[in-house]
Amino acid sequence: MDIRKVKKLIELLESSDVAEIEIKEGEEAVRISRASKVTPQPVQYQSAPAPAAPAPAPSAPAAPAPDAGKDTQKVRGNVVKSPMVGTFYRSPSPSSPAFVEVGQHVKVGDVICIVEAMKMMNQIESDHSGVVEAILVQDGEPVEFDQALVTIV
Repeated sequence: MDIRKVKKLIELLESSDVAEIEIKEGEEAVRISRASKVTPQPVQYQSAPAPAAPAPAPSAPAAPAPDAGKDTQKVRGNVVKSPMVGTFYRSPSPSSPAFVEVGQHVKVGDVICIVEAMKMMNQIESDHSGVVEAILVQDGEPVEFDQALVTIV
């Protein structure tokens, strides 16, 4: 890709409200992003006054909820987490085979799934080598930022 084109893209980005742009030409790609100059302001909502609470009764020590720490106790090995909010896909298209299956050996950099966000298909790569122990999300399910997707041991 021509460096003049990259400089022109940077100028375009600086003169607009766009925070990030990615351009692909054949096998070459460039992603340019900038930090936002706007800092988010906390939003304060008006709410009705809280009703008076009854006097607290003496309480026994609370037992932990049965689901407390569920993710950390059951998930073992290296966890690949979603870098964004989006929709989880195991394969590049409905008719294609899945990127990985449970029991399959993966290397660092292998694509293990796709997370679609705002009509952009983002390939998620393994950051660990090992064997896929579990795929924690169903195909087509929405995922949250930092949600565990796959465990590798």
